[in-house]
Amino acid sequence: MSVIRISTALHIDLEFEVAAFHKRLLAYAIDLGVLVLYLYTMKFVLYEGLGISLRDYIGFDILVVSMPMFLYSLLMELWMNGQTIGKKIMSIRVISMDGGEPTLGQYLIRWITKLFEWPFLFGYIVGDESMIIAYLIITAILGIGVVIPIAVSHKSQRLGDLAAGTVVVNSKSAMSVDDTVFMELNEENYKPAFPEVMRLSDGDINTIKSVLTQAQKTGNTEMCHRVEWKVKEVLSIRSNMSGTEFLEKLLTDYNYLATKE
Repeated sequence: MSVIRISTALHIDLEFEVAAFHKRLLAYAIDLGVLVLYLYTMKFVLYEGLGISLRDYIGFDILVVSMPMFLYSLLMELWMNGQTIGKKIMSIRVISMDGGEPTLGQYLIRWITKLFEWPFLFGYIVGDESMIIAYLIITAILGIGVVIPIAVSHKSQRLGDLAAGTVVVNSKSAMSVDDTVFMELNEENYKPAFPEVMRLSDGDINTIKSVLTQAQKTGNTEMCHRVEWKVKEVLSIRSNMSGTEFLEKLLTDYNYLATKE
């Protein structure tokens, strides 16, 4: 399994397992199956159930059939933190090259570079439903151009990933910001121990959360000690807490102070 190292805002290198090609291919096949199922279901409802004509209602067809299919990958990755239904099933996700969740702009670049899908998404409009298989074949042939960059790229990135600065990794082992930094505080009259935590950036806080999450999953606290040392150096604070306790306290203080601003 290919592994990449990403340097975070705290200059701590996090390791990610790059998603295997077969996982990405199966995820895409699942997503394509979802789109085909949606297409045939909507066609049946519109033209068999309601008895309307595609020729007379082509604009309505584009609105309720093509556009949801066209926006599927973008909206799913936005709503599901870098995953579509296929990626969720295959336990892979999209992350930014800084180790965090991609921005809206990065998602947009990834989505708009999927030009090879357009024959399938809109081609059926200019033909009858029997042409859908033909458009699927055309889409598959154009998709070969996507496979080549993935195969030759060191980080298995397609052109959209290279342009957006993203990479697809295994979600079960990825140290990303999937786990939210926010938590519920049950204590009343809570008093933060380290108000200096608010000097850290969002990227720093996400890194701390990611490191803690990975330590809980693996039982390896070495990274926690490295981040603890770096944070203490940056904030010029002292503490007798253990590495994990210190970082957890920082996150708790951050949650309290952030909600008070």
